[in-house]
Amino acid sequence: MKTKRLAEILERVESWPAHAQDELAEIVRDIDAGLSGGVYQATPEELEGIDRGLRDAAEGRFATDDEVEATFAKFRQP
Repeated sequence: MKTKRLAEILERVESWPAHAQDELAEIVRDIDAGLSGGVYQATPEELEGIDRGLRDAAEGRFATDDEVEATFAKFRQP
């Protein structure tokens, strides 16, 4: 069974570029794992990012409060 909204969006997704379809597939995979009680399996790219973050933290490389605020300011609604 598909809802009308899902059927409509799936039809539109078929015209998306491959990279966008792959991104959607990853999001759906995460939702499905959460619904089925499955264990999340990080992708190799995600694992690389985690390792990079852990190395940075071990080396004491953190953003300053001003850098964090500047980053958040970019995404706040005016």
